[in-house]
Amino acid sequence: MKRCIVGIRRPGDREPPPGKNTPTVWFPSMATMAAVLSENNQTLLRLIRDKRPKSLTELAELTGRQVPNLSRSLRMMEGYGLVALKKNVREIEPIALATSFQILID
Repeated sequence: MKRCIVGIRRPGDREPPPGKNTPTVWFPSMATMAAVLSENNQTLLRLIRDKRPKSLTELAELTGRQVPNLSRSLRMMEGYGLVALKKNVREIEPIALATSFQILID
């Protein structure tokens, strides 16, 4: 699991040149970043990393949350590249792609 470098880039901002500390995940605002990287979502990412559930149903049992609620959270995190949702025959397996974050603020 690699560390994810996070940055804020508002619409119309130029993308910085590539480099060692260039963010790999961009958020449009601090508020969005705070919502996506909330304590609950970070806990969810670590749980996925540690327990490796094979389905959303199994993850729901581990968290005590409902599957539709988890699905919404995971799809939002998938959009930012923090989670992969691997489709198996009848199940969707969540895979945490990042659980450690370095936040760069200009």
